[in-house]
Amino acid sequence: MGTRMLTAARSHPGFTVVAGVDVAPRALEVPVVTSLDDVLSDVDAVYVSTPPASHAGLVLKAFEAGKAVFCEKPLAVDLDEARAMADAATGRPNAVNFALSDMVATIEIERRLAELGALRGIEIRLQFPRWPRAFQAEAAWLSRSEQGGFVREVLSHFVYLTDRVLGPLTVESVSSDFPEPGAAEVAARGVLRGGGVPVHVSAFSGLAGPEVYEWTAWGTERSLRLDQWALLSTSDGGPWERVPLEQTGSDYSRLTLFAQAVRGEHPRDLADFASGRRVAEVVEAFLR
Repeated sequence: MGTRMLTAARSHPGFTVVAGVDVAPRALEVPVVTSLDDVLSDVDAVYVSTPPASHAGLVLKAFEAGKAVFCEKPLAVDLDEARAMADAATGRPNAVNFALSDMVATIEIERRLAELGALRGIEIRLQFPRWPRAFQAEAAWLSRSEQGGFVREVLSHFVYLTDRVLGPLTVESVSSDFPEPGAAEVAARGVLRGGGVPVHVSAFSGLAGPEVYEWTAWGTERSLRLDQWALLSTSDGGPWERVPLEQTGSDYSRLTLFAQAVRGEHPRDLADFASGRRVAEVVEAFLR
């Protein structure tokens, strides 16, 4: 994600990339230093894409220095840290990189909610034949329960979407299965509730089957299904019919929204630390 965001930021007219910070120096197309302290006085904003257990120290230091902060999700794996980060963000430009925040499909879901009639429930279904996924294979921390796993890395996006549609969620019953101590979960299931609407979660990894990312809002008059992040379909009781969408969100488009936040605006389709804290509280309930 750091590499992707660096590419987007270097091509974005709203930003000048000053430096990268990494505990293991690497060759990039910008200068790289090993401590945030070395560049903090030279920047207006900080983007944090380290593994989540290290987010709090970097984010709080940046906020204390008066900087805007754009942080990867999950906000933190320690809930006290997540709450401290959300508190520190109050009154400062801040954002969490939930991919569904500015998706055209997300905005279309919100626009069509009134068509659903009574909302009977939301269903989230995730399947991963391999975890970590192939493109994440070098990120060994993702395979460990300390700060990795698909609940934090992927389910968090769909919890954010559900929180956005229903309002703050409460946890009724959740659990996860771990193949061995220290390993990331291989199954997670649960029931949440938001605005009186039940939310059912079913997620698995290490199985023989296709990769699935599915979020469904079941209504009495019409239902909506978001599939593979950006494909939206609707049903009035018959087969699912694709909703034509011409574009989708991206790292670049979220950077555009973050630039607006740095200038003092409050883009609705940019996730903030307050929503990141609420998501963290739900996600960590699966793993406790």
